[in-house]
Amino acid sequence: MTDVVTAEGIPTHAVENIRLERCVIVLNQSLTPGRAANAAAVIALTIGQRHPQLVGQPLVDASDVSHPGLIPLGIAVLSGSGTQLRELRQKAAELGNIDLIDFPIQGQQTKNYASFQEAVAIIPLDDMDYSGVALVGAKKAISKIVADLALFG
Repeated sequence: MTDVVTAEGIPTHAVENIRLERCVIVLNQSLTPGRAANAAAVIALTIGQRHPQLVGQPLVDASDVSHPGLIPLGIAVLSGSGTQLRELRQKAAELGNIDLIDFPIQGQQTKNYASFQEAVAIIPLDDMDYSGVALVGAKKAISKIVADLALFG
């Protein structure tokens, strides 16, 4: 059985050692509302898969109905240009102590995952454009990287 790896080729067991203090999703500011919602959902699902411990305990209402647990530390959704997304991705990758989840634009230009994989495979990293990028890790490191970005919308 092969280990799942992060965007930078780090085995998932290394992801488990990342400090889970802050989580941000940065969306490409050129996305339409529908594509932005899609990108945020795809990225958030991947964050949840990679960090299941981020999901809080179930919420129980006054009628004793249980609702699924949500992320207790919140997810800031910010916006940036295509250039800013590439730059923040690079900064996060250089630090190495941040889990980086990127969503290449080809994910919204193809009809199935095999086509998505083929489209990404022919683009060098330096030429990749992103619908969004998520950073999960230490609050101070992430805050420094995204300090100049505004909330999406």
